[in-house]
Amino acid sequence: MAAKRILIVDDEPSIVLSLEYLMKEAGYEVKTANDGNTALQLIQSHLPDLVLLDVNLPQRNGYEICRAIRNEPAHRRIRIIMLTAKGSDIEREKGMSLGADNYITKPFSTQEVLDKVKALLDA
Repeated sequence: MAAKRILIVDDEPSIVLSLEYLMKEAGYEVKTANDGNTALQLIQSHLPDLVLLDVNLPQRNGYEICRAIRNEPAHRRIRIIMLTAKGSDIEREKGMSLGADNYITKPFSTQEVLDKVKALLDA
């Protein structure tokens, strides 16, 4: 069986590096993007199974990307976990209402992220 594909979208290199390493160690195929436009291009060309999506991004924010994924019928099966420093209930509700499958606030434990990724991809 082919490895599940994950797209990591974050503009903080240290977060991208740690998540990329963790996901590859867990056996996932990983692509990364550090801005919204690159993320949308990779979603079209790479069709990930799951997107780890930062909210605060250059060009297009995570909410816009989440909405774009959910508005595209061919992408409806993509799981989305939003990662953000914005931990308020309002921000969480906004992400979930736009179609995110989960919402993790920074700083987060990498194990927590991996557990949530596995739960969504194994469901």
